[in-house]
Amino acid sequence: MPLIDIHVLEGVFDAAEKRQMIREVALGFGKIAGQAMQDASSVRIHEVPSGQWGGADSVWTTERALELKGSNRP
Repeated sequence: MPLIDIHVLEGVFDAAEKRQMIREVALGFGKIAGQAMQDASSVRIHEVPSGQWGGADSVWTTERALELKGSNRP
């Protein structure tokens, strides 16, 4: 059965946002894969501590992710 993993930095999303993320990702997957696959799927959110994730140019922090998240707000 499909298992969808989402990795986010710790402290960026609250419990309600994580519930919404799980639901909407599962529903989006179901739109493509079909209802039976959606019903058999699960979504997990993994929170990575600030400073323990990054790329070639920088180490990512919760503070920076919150800045990015805030810039997407109306």
